[in-house]
Amino acid sequence: MHSINPNTSLKTEVSRALDRSLEWAASRQADGGWWVGQFESNASIDAEWITALHIMNLSDHPIIEGLVHSLVERQRPDGSWDTHSGAPSGDISTTVEVHLALRISGMPATSKVLEKSRDWILKHGGLREVRVFTRYWLAMVGEWPWRHTPNLPPEIIWLPKWLPFNIYHFAAWARATLLPLMVLSANRPVWTCGGRAQLDELFPGGRHAFDYSLPKAGPKSIWQSIFLITDRLLNRAQDMGLLGKRKGAIRAVTRWILERQEKDGTWCGIQPAWIYSLLALSSEGYTTQDPVIQKSLNALSSPAWCWRRGESASIQVSNSPVWDTGLMLAAVQACPQSNARDSIISKAVDWLLEMQHRSEGDWIEAAENVAPGGWSFQFSNRWYPDVDDTAVVLTSLAAHGDNPNFFAKGLPEALDRAGNWLLAMQCTNGGWAAFDKDNGRNPIVTRTPFCDFGEVLDHPTTDVTAHAIEALTKVGYGADHPALIRAIDFVKNKQESDGSWLGRWGVNHIYGTSTVLQALGGLAGEREAQWLNRGAEWLADKQNPDGGWGESCDSYVDVSLAGAGPSTKSQTAWALMGLMALSRKRDKPIIERGLRFLLDTQDQGTWHEDEYTGTGFPGWLHTDPPGSVKRPPADHDLKHGFMTKYELYSHYFPMMVLARYLQTYTDQKE
Repeated sequence: MHSINPNTSLKTEVSRALDRSLEWAASRQADGGWWVGQFESNASIDAEWITALHIMNLSDHPIIEGLVHSLVERQRPDGSWDTHSGAPSGDISTTVEVHLALRISGMPATSKVLEKSRDWILKHGGLREVRVFTRYWLAMVGEWPWRHTPNLPPEIIWLPKWLPFNIYHFAAWARATLLPLMVLSANRPVWTCGGRAQLDELFPGGRHAFDYSLPKAGPKSIWQSIFLITDRLLNRAQDMGLLGKRKGAIRAVTRWILERQEKDGTWCGIQPAWIYSLLALSSEGYTTQDPVIQKSLNALSSPAWCWRRGESASIQVSNSPVWDTGLMLAAVQACPQSNARDSIISKAVDWLLEMQHRSEGDWIEAAENVAPGGWSFQFSNRWYPDVDDTAVVLTSLAAHGDNPNFFAKGLPEALDRAGNWLLAMQCTNGGWAAFDKDNGRNPIVTRTPFCDFGEVLDHPTTDVTAHAIEALTKVGYGADHPALIRAIDFVKNKQESDGSWLGRWGVNHIYGTSTVLQALGGLAGEREAQWLNRGAEWLADKQNPDGGWGESCDSYVDVSLAGAGPSTKSQTAWALMGLMALSRKRDKPIIERGLRFLLDTQDQGTWHEDEYTGTGFPGWLHTDPPGSVKRPPADHDLKHGFMTKYELYSHYFPMMVLARYLQTYTDQKE
């Protein structure tokens, strides 16, 4: 940690810490201009890759040893594996998937690692409690009957748009994952992996006595009952060979999958779409010698996907260079002007301009009359630009809109295209979703048997909407623009009774509240002042005694944890930026205590944190967040959630705070 001289003024210490953080940022910038940190998630990602590689007869793949080492390292003392750092308990589905992968890799059931995991699994309900996706993995290796998995008919690809089950009524991430699962569900492949995956230890009463049916989760709606009956009928029809046009449907889905392979060999820039597409093609007879499969497998060893630390290796669920670069650029350009700063900015702007989309993706299905102009999250994701990345990049690039050095590189045109694309993606209720427009209007799809994990719809959310508002104002749209009037009303209507806002893509109320205050603080008129002040009061009240802020991932399912948790650097920075956005004099002592927390915890020019403060799925299964969120009672294990950790969150957000403090308070007396 960097020592603080008690006789040095706060502004001086902030300035010195900012210089150190800028030096660190410069040292981490790639020659190509981008930044990217590790994007961590739970152990099921690595476990599934081990299983998939054995399925594809690649048991000698050099990455497997590192993945196994990583999984063993991550086991909790009680024998389980969890969904995020600091989780109060292990997760049954994650633990079963890791147990399966380690058995397949050759670890004996009598090993201490697997004896502990077996005991934990049986103590917590056993295989009966695992999610649908885990059942598919067990079925693929012959440990679960395919007829007792939810049926995903590939014929769905032929359904017209006016029906709720048209593939474009599913969220982008769900669509890209469910289509390859349709092929697997139809083909019902069984890969026994050399007989090494016999999980008899998880069937203590014998397989003949095991109940493979889906667990009952309270009273079912009439639609859920209809879907369960339909699912049973589909499975029986498939058993009897009565689905005559199935081969044509499988070919149509396979063409769709092949068309959407990214240039780096992956699909959709996310692990589920990538791994299931690989296995779907394998079930269709594609071998490891096929160029499509070779290209995909090559990505496993790419630094964009594979992270190594010592003997351990891990495959990321995604990679985040555009997001990281847009936010790091915002932090760097808030620093005082210097030759070093300007060089860093120039390289980052050049790279971001190259990454802007210029071809149509799946979004064109809902926003037909607009030219491409968005940005994706990853190095390679042609089909799925998203509103959040586009808004963050647009906000950062807009600061250079009048810089003649970037005119010849097409910056003004890029800003115009991005602004037009953002406006076209606004939903009819005034908000913005992440990938899709008006995607959440068919909630019936969430009642199907295979929807027991995560979210399959892309609802408009407060945090994405706030980022879109901020971006559009940076490129000249005023608060009186009809789109922004509707957006501001959307945000106001989503405020919680305590004054906070939920966060969909960051943990949680601290993130949601901060994004709103940052977007609207500079626009606030008399109409907005009262409800924005309520948000600021909520933030101020949640400051911890050490000066920081923190919030547990479990606040998504336990409302009593909203804004509560050990202080983290990223969440402290979010809270501080939210308070700074309103420039209230009474918040200055609170802000200065928060700054001192960041100054005290800076280490070698940067900050570190173990906590997960990013969100993949928040555990709001089958709900329209926020406002109508119904947190499941006594369900505090986030079994429906998927949490993430961005390595660079603990750097560029604190760095932004230091720079904004100097900008805001440099002319004020201490």
